[in-house]
Amino acid sequence: MTTIPDKAQFTIGCICALIIESIAVAIFLDEEYEGSIEWREIHDNNDCTLGRIGQHNIVIALCPGDQDGLVPAASVARDLARTFPSIRVTLLVGIGGGAPSAKNDIRLGDVVVS
Repeated sequence: MTTIPDKAQFTIGCICALIIESIAVAIFLDEEYEGSIEWREIHDNNDCTLGRIGQHNIVIALCPGDQDGLVPAASVARDLARTFPSIRVTLLVGIGGGAPSAKNDIRLGDVVVS
């Protein structure tokens, strides 16, 4: 682990509703940064993991208290944009537990882009 780069160097955000989702994303980090975020915005309560995949610095933000849904994700996205204004791409990553149905033939290992 190395120290955290300046916040302007983070260009990718990843929002996860569940801790298991954030762990799955963190496994792909080539490097995880250690230390506290000294420059966090005042109302930003996001639980973040900071790291690097290749040359890209990434912020993995977890919704508070394993809350899922649009409102918690929107709050996390808002705070992420405030603290990390250089983020160009934000992904909402999840297990898609509600996606499989008789109508939607989705199986374990499928990637769904919406």
